[in-house]
Amino acid sequence: MAITFVPSLAYASCSSAFCTVNTNWSAQSALVEAGSSFDLRYEYIDQTQLFSGTDKIAAGQFARPDDEISTANRNLVATYSRNFGNGWGLTLSAPVTQRDHVHLHKRDGEPEREEWKFTKLGDMRAVGRYQFAAVGDPLNPSTSGVTLGLKLPTGHTSVSNANGDVAERSLQPGTGTTDLIAGYFYHQKLSASNASWFGQAQFQHALNSHSGFKPGAQLNMDVGYRRGVGDRLGLLMQLNLVHKRADRGSEAEPLDSGSRFVFASPGLSYAVSDNLQVYGFFQFPLYRRVTGVQLSADRAFVVGLSGLL
Repeated sequence: MAITFVPSLAYASCSSAFCTVNTNWSAQSALVEAGSSFDLRYEYIDQTQLFSGTDKIAAGQFARPDDEISTANRNLVATYSRNFGNGWGLTLSAPVTQRDHVHLHKRDGEPEREEWKFTKLGDMRAVGRYQFAAVGDPLNPSTSGVTLGLKLPTGHTSVSNANGDVAERSLQPGTGTTDLIAGYFYHQKLSASNASWFGQAQFQHALNSHSGFKPGAQLNMDVGYRRGVGDRLGLLMQLNLVHKRADRGSEAEPLDSGSRFVFASPGLSYAVSDNLQVYGFFQFPLYRRVTGVQLSADRAFVVGLSGLL
């Protein structure tokens, strides 16, 4: 099955987040026939652990105007992909984010609890691709391709809470910027062992700023392996690296943004039919380093449904 998905990713000081698991099936299978596909993915990332550098810290350990408590992210990402044949294709994705954030704001030395709870459309993406013809051993064919597209400023940037306080820009469902997305992927099928593996690198860079905010450039690198068990079940394993530079601008928090993560992401997929599959991943960090003080999650979960139209 050839399903294409390009994940939305963000990490920032309040630790609004999308999971970094790669469900870009164009990097994991050969795209040779024209047709359409879809992917519907749900993510849950509950960020309750404060980090400074590579160390876990407690709220209030450092003197700060705000003590971050938690950010719960529930993301639903819908994706439509069209393969035009001859290697060309286009993917459109739209995320809806439900986010609950709590911190303690110190007014006159006394901590005051502030909360934001919202469900909003995030930034949509349109990414084109070109996949080169398969090469090498016919029993272990390999393919590669390039991607190029844009993240669009469709998400809200001025969400406020019940008291009328506007959330920090890193917490908003959108950045307000148009970002360039460029990447490369490689896939190889290992027929003798009913397995395959892939690698993908993707770079995202904001082309402009919006209302005093420009998100930091981000590099994602993924390596994944799939082993078939019978005709329908697949055992999945990924390593995901994220390197994000600090945000910039008068409304940004450059001293508390920017990070490096390495995640392990084991998972399962099951083919319900020839045209439909379900999948799930459990993700946990192997390494994390943040600039300043940021919230982080010890685990994340992803479940999804994908198929051909």
